[in-house]
Parts: sequence; C-alpha cells; structure tokens
Amino acid sequence: MDDKKYILILSIILIITSMLIYFLHFLIFRDIEHLLSYFILHLAFVPIEVLLVTIVIERILEHRDKMKKLKKLNMLIGAFFNTVGEDLLKIILKADKGNIKSFLKITNEWDNKWYEKMKKLLKNYKYEIDIEKINLYELKNLLDKNKEFLLRLMENPLLLEHDEFSELLLAVFHLADELHKREDLNNLPKSDLNHLKNDIIRVYKFLVIQWLNYVKHLKDNYPYLYSIYLRSNPFNEGSVIVTEKN
Repeated sequence: MDDKKYILILSIILIITSMLIYFLHFLIFRDIEHLLSYFILHLAFVPIEVLLVTIVIERILEHRDKMKKLKKLNMLIGAFFNTVGEDLLKIILKADKGNIKSFLKITNEWDNKWYEKMKKLLKNYKYEIDIEKINLYELKNLLDKNKEFLLRLMENPLLLEHDEFSELLLAVFHLADELHKREDLNNLPKSDLNHLKNDIIRVYKFLVIQWLNYVKHLKDNYPYLYSIYLRSNPFNEGSVIVTEKN
C-alpha cells in the first residue's frame, strides 16, 4: 500500500470513529446543545493545535535532526583530517609565504567570538605559496594513496548538508587528478607550475577554514579531543607531549 492510499484510508477511519463517538454521546446524554457547544469549542482550538504541531514541535524535531546529522558529518570531517587532511595541510604549510601561522596559534583562551573573528579574517586572507617549496611527488602520493577513502567520503549523503566541506573535497579531487595525469613532476614549465599553484591554493583556503571549523566543534563538544588538537596544531609547531604549561 502506497503512502497516499494509506493516509486516505486512515483519515476516513478516524473521521468515522469521531462521528460514532459524538453519536454515542448524543444517545447517552440526549443533549444536542451541549454536544454542539463542545464541538465548536474544540474546533476553535484546532488552529492552535496545528500551530503547535506543524510549527513549534516540527521546528524542534527538525533542529534535533539537523544536530544529529551535523554531529555525524563532523565525524566524517574528523576522519578526513586524521587520514589525509592534516598531512595535506603540513605539506602546503611548508610553502606558505604569508603569516598565517601567527593567526592560528590557538590557545585555551579562545572563545567562540574569537573563532568567528578568525574565520572571517581567513576567508578574506590572501593565500600565497612558493610552489618550489612543495614536494609535488609527496603530495601526489598522499592523494593517490587515499583516493579510495576520499571517494567513499564523496558518496556519503551527509555531504548534502555541508556545502563548504563538499567544496573542499571537490578541490582536493581536482588537484589529485591534475597531479596523477602528470608522469614527470620534475621538469614542468613555469606556466604549468603556476596552474598547479592555483589548484593548491584553492585547496589550501578550503582546508584552513574547515580545519578551524572542526577545531571549534571539538572545543564545544569534545574537550579531550580539543586538547590534543591544540598540542598537535600544525600552525603552532608545538609538541603533543603534555607539560605543566599545557
């Protein structure tokens, strides 16, 4: 039985049941005035009930469902950074020509307002790298090795809930294809190196923003994971070893 037919049959059964109950009430009490008064009074509350069910309760349920999906999505983002994202970031960071590290030396004092401020700043930041300082073979091998993992991420329907992470994965796939189709990465002309440089910068920008978003998520939800991310922060070049200072 399809959904439309099921809803139609259920509606008819409920209406008939209601009519039978009203008729039974009339047979027992023989008070049509009271019955009509009760019916009209109850009918007056129907719009309020609709308001509560369709707007208030439905919004609450939608919000809960969205939070569950977001939690699962952040698990995927965490798997991405643990498997390939952090290594990718470290490779690109070696070639960074700016002062991005000074912005992302995250401490326990960072609150949500500071995270939002940094995110806004990094969205408008001019990302620049020295392509000569990037080991293209290392980059190619990293992406080739994790291609199957990245494909599984792309197939996950949860990505429909997160445009920014989808953009990051698409940028990473594009870079992987560009590198994979070049057999010799040692003697590329300057024009081709500039092309690859732009592809890497595109990945770099998405990667930094997503990394910051994920760290903030850990801060809000998983303090023990947040602690290790602060100690292993690729922008801070610190030690993961716990000391009295951290």
